[in-house]
Amino acid sequence: MSRYRGPRVRIIRRLGILQGLTNKTPQLKSSSINQSTSNKKISQYRIRLEEKQKLRFHYGITERQLLNYVRIARKAKGSTGQVLLQLLEMRSDNIIFRLGMAPTIPGARQLVNHRHILVNDHRVDIPSYRCKPQDFITIKDQQKYQVMIIKNVNFSQKYKIPNHLTFNSLEKKGLVKQILDQESIGLKINELLVVEYYSRQA
Repeated sequence: MSRYRGPRVRIIRRLGILQGLTNKTPQLKSSSINQSTSNKKISQYRIRLEEKQKLRFHYGITERQLLNYVRIARKAKGSTGQVLLQLLEMRSDNIIFRLGMAPTIPGARQLVNHRHILVNDHRVDIPSYRCKPQDFITIKDQQKYQVMIIKNVNFSQKYKIPNHLTFNSLEKKGLVKQILDQESIGLKINELLVVEYYSRQA
């Protein structure tokens, strides 16, 4: 299954606010519609599916990519769900978004794909590149992109930068201090349900 390119507001109406997908807010539905849907019994499969979809749409990855991350997390030491979230959070496109250098993860992915991002002074053009502690992230020295980054940083100041990252606003440089902890994840999700969803496939 390919990456989703359809209307983003439709997704957040169904799954809730996903900052990585879009910064738009959907219009509220009428209370009568909400009451009619709330009376329906929700299956366990649907609950797991929706948690999986939240993860997939928030980070903007394909079904195959998410399954591969689950398989890697299963082989690693520690809680599979926590390792899975750490793998997704340490992607270069997500780090750029978390630093406030792009308004959404798709916007951050575009910066990476167009070769505007440097990790440790080396150009990175793969959004799934896994950043490590003590990596520093900068933008290639082009004036128009510097202006765009400043606008994005000013816009994203309403969101707190996670504890495992720091951003130097003067030098326009981000630093990965450490592997993130559970509190730093800004997404309300039960990662164990995602692991259960893939239990027969991974």
